[in-house]
Amino acid sequence: MRRPIALLAGILLAGACALPASAADGDEDFTIKDPRITESSGLAASRQHPGVYWTHNDQDKGAYLYAVDSSTGETVATVTMTGVGTPRDVEAIAIGPGNEIWVGDIGDNDGVQWPYVWIYRLPEPKTLKDQTIRATQYVVKYSDGSRDAESLVVHPKTGRVYIIDKQEDGGHLYEGPAELSASGANVFKPTVPVDLWATDAAFSPDGRTLAVRGYFGGLAYDWNGGRLKRLERISVPLGQGESVSYSVDGTKLMLGSEGAGSAVVAQDAPGDAGSSESSSGGGSSASSDDGDGGTGGDVKVGAVAVLIAGVVVLGLRRLFRRA
Repeated sequence: MRRPIALLAGILLAGACALPASAADGDEDFTIKDPRITESSGLAASRQHPGVYWTHNDQDKGAYLYAVDSSTGETVATVTMTGVGTPRDVEAIAIGPGNEIWVGDIGDNDGVQWPYVWIYRLPEPKTLKDQTIRATQYVVKYSDGSRDAESLVVHPKTGRVYIIDKQEDGGHLYEGPAELSASGANVFKPTVPVDLWATDAAFSPDGRTLAVRGYFGGLAYDWNGGRLKRLERISVPLGQGESVSYSVDGTKLMLGSEGAGSAVVAQDAPGDAGSSESSSGGGSSASSDDGDGGTGGDVKVGAVAVLIAGVVVLGLRRLFRRA
């Protein structure tokens, strides 16, 4: 009976060792290494590819999106959007229901007050490789005139699109139509104040919390059906902070900045970010705080695997001895 016991223990050990370590979950600090990405202005955690974050430049030579592997900081795919005009000031990116990527070309570089701005929507690719994907382009106007904005969010349950305008003394949450139309203008209307000079925002995976960040701080709001209730302050790293995303499991806020070789800093998500209801994403909610560059998660997984295998072997030996 020793051979079957050893075989079973080996199978269990292999399965335990295959458990994902925290470093692969995309909920730890990383640095964007791609020299093409010098103005990372938005960040969105992929739901199909654990540990991967989508980003883009503020201004680029084309309609490009970059998939960055957070475990290495390297770009693993570049997507070129077609079906859109020449981007003007791309400031935000979000993942909506159905693993669709939403991109906000909503800024006003050089102080230009555009009579309209654009939003692009495209399917997130199932395979990470350099490719061209056709996007749908939506024209957006504001009911109260031109706005400068850098924050676009898509509710993970309803798919409704929202924009937060950027004003030093605080802006407003603008609600788009229930469904955007690719023909004609989509009018976004202000609903509630946002007490921040907002440079980006993100929904928690369960849609219950809205995190808004600025250059010097951030705020977490209870979504409350769009009637925002202030929860707590969010601390942000020093620098030109331009982006924020929840990790795919909802346990961390990922805070990015502009510049070559820019860092993305992970910190605990505000309140109960609803990771238990995050059915749309994968990944473990555990993170490593060992300060060993991410190896602590691997050590823990290995130790658990050995312990499980040892317990199983001893238990089976006792069982067969009694038999």
